[in-house]
Amino acid sequence: MTDSRIATAELGTGGPEVGVQGLGCMGMSFAYGPTDAGEARATLERALELGVTLYDTADAYGNGDNEEFLSPFFKAHRDELVIATKFALSIPPEDPTKRVIRNDAPYIRQAVEASLKRLDVDVIDLYYMHRRDVNIPIEDTVGVMADLVREGKVKHLGLSEVTAGELRAAQAVHPIAALQSEWSLFSRDIETGVVPAAKELGVGLVPYSPLGRGFLTGSFANADKDLTADDFRRQQPRFTGDNAAVNAALLEPVRTVAAAHGASLGQIALAWVQQRAAVHGLAVVPIPGTRKRTRAEENTAATRIVLTDDELALLEPIAGQVAGDRYADMRFSSAGRE
Repeated sequence: MTDSRIATAELGTGGPEVGVQGLGCMGMSFAYGPTDAGEARATLERALELGVTLYDTADAYGNGDNEEFLSPFFKAHRDELVIATKFALSIPPEDPTKRVIRNDAPYIRQAVEASLKRLDVDVIDLYYMHRRDVNIPIEDTVGVMADLVREGKVKHLGLSEVTAGELRAAQAVHPIAALQSEWSLFSRDIETGVVPAAKELGVGLVPYSPLGRGFLTGSFANADKDLTADDFRRQQPRFTGDNAAVNAALLEPVRTVAAAHGASLGQIALAWVQQRAAVHGLAVVPIPGTRKRTRAEENTAATRIVLTDDELALLEPIAGQVAGDRYADMRFSSAGRE
């Protein structure tokens, strides 16, 4: 496998220059069951060698533990990478299993200071609103975020899981560099309104879960049977019960294309997402998550796979046949508000 560094792209008009593939860091210390911390740290280093410069975390991942886990790596390579973190999912002290969405000014200011401290940096490169609190005008929330830019605590702003209308309203207040939403062979709802709006406004797309939370790699077929009890994918409708069996069968065309390229299923799924940049005419920087160096090498190599028109046509029907929603409660996704 080649060690060639991946290409770069500007994330939004006037946004940061990053590798065309980033790294989702949540699973290194949160949500996906047991992890090998030493291998996870080695994966961070290997990804950087391969040209990955966008590293994604959030304050809600382990109640700040993920940010603290990443901090030594970020400090060692501060001038080489772009740190992305998020606010909005508040954890009530009385029940650490719950998440409360907050977009109010006092909370945002509290959250950014806490993230800066955990990350041990002076400024956050890309600061996202993780989820939308519909009780607060998005213009107000972005107004507070814009103040953080003026104060030098944040460089660029991002939003996650917002609708096309919400994106336009936010952009009218302050330039948005990146919109993070789920986008994969299994999840294409953002293509109807959100993607055209992002193109129109010059906002980069940062697809999370481009590998369908691992399902598109074939690494598991049924969350109830194949994953540990503490793995949060067991709570997602697509990966359990009858839905899992239906969706596993949808991987057959992916296997056909993978065989033609001598590639893995995951590489084809990633190549499809990477190719959305050319299809839709905007910057697309997916953030597949991994905790293993070999997977980081495999994932970045996918940026050099080009799928033919016939292969794209073979993969086209998959999303429309997927059984089950992305989340048990879709109210907090952009699709639930469109």
